[in-house]
Amino acid sequence: MVYIIRSFSAFLNMNTQLCNISEREKQMRKIYSSAIIDESLCIGDEICENICVTRAIKVIDQKAVVDEDRCVNCKRCEDVCRPNAITMKEKEKPLILGVSTDEVDQEELKELCALAHLNPEEPVCVCTFTTAKEIAAAVLKGAKTPEDVTLMTGARSACGMWCMAPILRILNARYSNLPESDNYRWYNIKSDLWNTGKDVNDKYPEYRLEEDKELFKKGIFHNLLGH
Repeated sequence: MVYIIRSFSAFLNMNTQLCNISEREKQMRKIYSSAIIDESLCIGDEICENICVTRAIKVIDQKAVVDEDRCVNCKRCEDVCRPNAITMKEKEKPLILGVSTDEVDQEELKELCALAHLNPEEPVCVCTFTTAKEIAAAVLKGAKTPEDVTLMTGARSACGMWCMAPILRILNARYSNLPESDNYRWYNIKSDLWNTGKDVNDKYPEYRLEEDKELFKKGIFHNLLGH
């Protein structure tokens, strides 16, 4: 319960911060650092390659190589690698990520968000302030995988805890056959409220899943959050 309350408080605080920046700034993220490999410590185990959220790392001849133009400074590689084999260095020029929602058909954008059961203005990535409409715009502009979405919007470039599920919902709403990931980055598992079947609802009536669905459909939860 304490964890939920803290998360909710962070969510409300984020909405307050959003009111103080421009619409265009909301749709931009600047990446100032990227990973650098110490080849003397790299053992070529490919763990960093498998966990990279944008496929920025490739192991070539048993040594990791970083594509700085794709590195979004998520630090996952640094966390899983042996000490000091990977560190972060300042980029010569910041990598600017962002997609303008004005450049896509607004009705199509709203329809895609609706298919994913998301409010267009709803924050999907609480670390980067990326909204559902920005993710949807990226998908409408050609993003086909979570890696594409990250490189276009910056979502998933921080903790990656909250945003993966809604990103997959938007991608699945757009594409009937979303390609499976070939590593540890993500799994296309539809484990959200909208994909619970009648058998689950009947087995666990105490969870009132159908009632929750109706509440979300009516927008009650969005109203509670001030939308």
